Amino acid sequence: MKRIMLSAMHSGAGKTVAVCGLLKALKRRGMDVRAYKCGPDYIDPMFHTRVLGVPSRNLDLFLQGEAGVRRSLMQCSGEIAVLEGAMGYYDGVAGSADSSAWDVAAKTDTPVILVLRPKGVGLSLAAQVRGMLQFRQPSQIAGLLLTDCRAHLADYLTPMLERETGLPVLGYLPPMEEAKLESRHLGLQTPDEIEALTARFAAIAAQLERTVDLDRLLSIAAEGETVPAETYTAAASCRIAVARDEAFCFAYADSLDALRKAGAEVVFFSPLRDNALPPEIDGLYLCGGYPELYAETLSKNESMRAAVRSAVQSGLPTIAECGGFLYLQTSLEDTDGKGFPMCGVLPGAGVRTERLQRFGYAWLETDTDSMLFRAGERVPVHEFHYWDCSENGCDLRSVKPDGRQWPCAFAAPRLYAGFPHLPLGGEMPLAERFVRTCQQ
Repeated sequence: MKRIMLSAMHSGAGKTVAVCGLLKALKRRGMDVRAYKCGPDYIDPMFHTRVLGVPSRNLDLFLQGEAGVRRSLMQCSGEIAVLEGAMGYYDGVAGSADSSAWDVAAKTDTPVILVLRPKGVGLSLAAQVRGMLQFRQPSQIAGLLLTDCRAHLADYLTPMLERETGLPVLGYLPPMEEAKLESRHLGLQTPDEIEALTARFAAIAAQLERTVDLDRLLSIAAEGETVPAETYTAAASCRIAVARDEAFCFAYADSLDALRKAGAEVVFFSPLRDNALPPEIDGLYLCGGYPELYAETLSKNESMRAAVRSAVQSGLPTIAECGGFLYLQTSLEDTDGKGFPMCGVLPGAGVRTERLQRFGYAWLETDTDSMLFRAGERVPVHEFHYWDCSENGCDLRSVKPDGRQWPCAFAAPRLYAGFPHLPLGGEMPLAERFVRTCQQ
């Protein structure tokens, strides 16, 4: 299996568009392609998955550990793995390069193509690239790709960049209407919300074929070791209902696989459209997403809200993280600040704010045992939300890498509910503990 990463000096450089176009172009060549996203982002992997038709996975050193990242990458069953970086190339935990895209590339020995968006800059761009090359060793940077760049500018920049940096410029992607993807408070709109997305990526792929040396890019990709993917053939011993629709769409592929491997049958349902929970379930997983964008519709589905309330209050083992946590509250404000009744399992109100709340990596700690957590353990988590809650819980402690901490979440023998997102497929046996509770 070959592998290569596309990263950038900053967010907004066009990484996702370039990666999805590359995935489509390689797929059109008949290659068996797989995609990965560095870091905890949920949305970019949705675009990868839409292009390829197979799940994209996250590579996150903080949440998975180095062994987990290596295992996920080495079990890739494709011919080539294309990795997408996160934020800026060296941007990691608490102002360090730890768990950054560079850290993933260095620990997996993956060559990197640096995506550059050359707006209002000339020779200074070469100085920036040279700084990127020298900042950490080995930099893993093996080539450059220009995005949102007109042909005449690419012709001007290419020889200068190659002369000054010693790196090959593999080509450029010109400004294209198809490459303009709308964003909102948590990142890009999801693929289901973007009109004619398949045609857009087909156009971008065709353009890459014309203006990027894909053969040279493939020659830069490293040959990587592979191992057989883990299989689990035993009959499932419990059924876990997982929320999946436009409002609840943030669930890691590795987390769902971990539940299946632990002995669960995963069944999906829609809190937006279904009238009741799936039959004969032993557990409930309310993942994150955008419930605030669909607050009125969720509220009008009274039968589903009543079913969830009855199930959780009756002791159905439940994980509710971030958006799922908001759904369990008494009420939730929409984007206009209008409140709507929610499930009423928890005592708080979900409220709109104007900025990110408690953003980033943390560890969850506790002094008492519960369904997922054991006293004295540290579980790595991630938060990313603009909405907050009047009652965030106090059963766990969230501890940031810089030492800040605060109480958070509800944790009981059959419940976890809080804003922090959990890596069920990470090094901690969270999936096994949840499934064991469901089996009981």
